[in-house]
Amino acid sequence: MSDVVELKLLAAAVVIGLVQLAWAAVAARRQQNLKWAAGPRDTPMPITGVAARLDRAFRNFQETFPLFATAVLAAVLMGKTGELTLWGAGLYVACRAIYVPIYAAGIPRIRSLVWAISLVGLILVIVALFR
Repeated sequence: MSDVVELKLLAAAVVIGLVQLAWAAVAARRQQNLKWAAGPRDTPMPITGVAARLDRAFRNFQETFPLFATAVLAAVLMGKTGELTLWGAGLYVACRAIYVPIYAAGIPRIRSLVWAISLVGLILVIVALFR
């Protein structure tokens, strides 16, 4: 039964990633024009402020999500789901969901703390694989 929850949390993380992708793209297009975006983008058009923070937050998600997905799927396939994976996946997903608005708002220390807690969640899932 627990593995169903972990898989639902994995699906929730996918949704978070899609929301981040869309949010970052919309924010960037507001600074860049659609003609540039539809073209070959040979000339860089940098983004700043919230749009740049949203882009960096999404890139950060791209760094950790494959590790999280692999760990959750491995735990499910190995029959290693339980309290550790449930708490770990829950922490990862909850923190990734609140990380983006905190980053977009430019709140530095809390953002780093939330990021660190999301990594603790990922580590809990990985620890479960070795038990």
